[in-house]
Amino acid sequence: MFRWKATAALAVAAALTLTGCAGDNTGSGTGGEGAQLTLGAIAAPTSYDIGAGAEYGNRSPFFQAVFDTILQKNAQGEIEPWLATKWEYNADNTVLTLTLRDDVTFSDGTKLDADAVVKSLERFRDGTSPQAATLAGKTFAAPDATTVTITQSAPDPSLINLLSIAPGLVEAPSSFDNPDVSTNPVGSGPYILDTASSVTGTTYNYTANPNYWNKDAVKYEKLTINVFDDVTATINAIKAGELNGAKIADNNTITEVEGAGWTIESNELDFQGLLLLDRAGTMAPELADVKVRQAINMAFDREALLQSLQTGYGTVTEQVFPATSVAYDESLDSTYAYDPAAAKKLLAEAGYPNGFTLNMPTTPAFQQTFDLVAQQLSDIGITVNYTDPGSANFIADMLAPKYPATWMALEQNPDWQLINFMIAPNATFNPFKSEDPKVDALISTIQTGSQAESDSALKELNKYIVDQAWFAPFFRVQGTFATDPNTNLEFWPTNAYPSIFDFSPKN
Repeated sequence: MFRWKATAALAVAAALTLTGCAGDNTGSGTGGEGAQLTLGAIAAPTSYDIGAGAEYGNRSPFFQAVFDTILQKNAQGEIEPWLATKWEYNADNTVLTLTLRDDVTFSDGTKLDADAVVKSLERFRDGTSPQAATLAGKTFAAPDATTVTITQSAPDPSLINLLSIAPGLVEAPSSFDNPDVSTNPVGSGPYILDTASSVTGTTYNYTANPNYWNKDAVKYEKLTINVFDDVTATINAIKAGELNGAKIADNNTITEVEGAGWTIESNELDFQGLLLLDRAGTMAPELADVKVRQAINMAFDREALLQSLQTGYGTVTEQVFPATSVAYDESLDSTYAYDPAAAKKLLAEAGYPNGFTLNMPTTPAFQQTFDLVAQQLSDIGITVNYTDPGSANFIADMLAPKYPATWMALEQNPDWQLINFMIAPNATFNPFKSEDPKVDALISTIQTGSQAESDSALKELNKYIVDQAWFAPFFRVQGTFATDPNTNLEFWPTNAYPSIFDFSPKN
């Protein structure tokens, strides 16, 4: 599917296929619990250098294993101290001061201090990682060995969260100039990569870091992550008892996985639906009328689409903010009932009793989706004129922008990231730079107001864009992870892959 992360480049994957095998779970670990944890993943790291390839999502376990983050996110998605023991903002939220631990060393024996953290933040900001732009414009300083300051021109409500994921990874500056920096990571994390026994792109073997500062968090002496490129191979490895946990790329295989005695854990990070991009009507004048956008929302039988496209694994929705957001309002998911007759009436009221033609991009990889979208819109009189720009140009042409609307699957980011990804005037997925004075005012309050003011504005913003039908979401997609009978897991609600700290052996 087309799955976007904020500021990331396009990844088109019609199917995710898997290859590889692994070990078992026996013995007693560094934390006194398990000797071996073997996991299946669907994507290998492109580079261990945080300035080149650091990212979370499906690649997060590779980086979590060898690098610490400045802050940590627990199984409930709450931010906790990690390398930084405390943090606080100045009065106008433009300077964040972090206090670091003083007992942490990198795996090459060098000390982790404020200067090392600053250099890592700068390396990430100035690099080519998918989220590098999230630190753009921020400056970093080390007033002393255990203090880091982050200065920004305006408040960034997402900063604390960013420091718990890829932008907050800390790499040993001593490794920056190593010729093998992309394949031989040097961090302060719970594990050390065994480069001699690992095969880049396929198998990654790790041993517990004997000098790790938080030994209680390390539940296994050894960690193996196998990357699969064939769905069948994953299922075969599960049935053969060669894995303790695996990312399930195809929800159609869930019944088979459960039949092997495995437990299914899930979350919902992505939504699929239409982006009604040209809300000012510069390319498609019809979309400037809110009644037209509302009619489009009423054209879709969301339950039927979920069943047809995801075998029912997911949750229908009419809002782009996730259920974990303070902005989310369950009642908004019944704003636009499936009602083709009412949709036709709205189109007539807007001056289009005979419908109109809407240009959108398509790609053969998702032909069923595009066919169903066209069918349901045709039922209310809207004819879809599809153009295939080619997979390589799909996103580029959409963001040019060359199309007034499109089907997409987008990640439901934390609130401030989502706003700057989809809603704000300069957001990536607002290619027509649509502005609305009410939206702009609410965004300003979210950025600079008190917590109570921000939360209230978030709720109002979500309701407003649903009422104004800025988007036509269909459903949130179930992300699935499975574990064997020997393994406990608490699945992160906000990441595609579980935290390695949330696996533990069953005793």
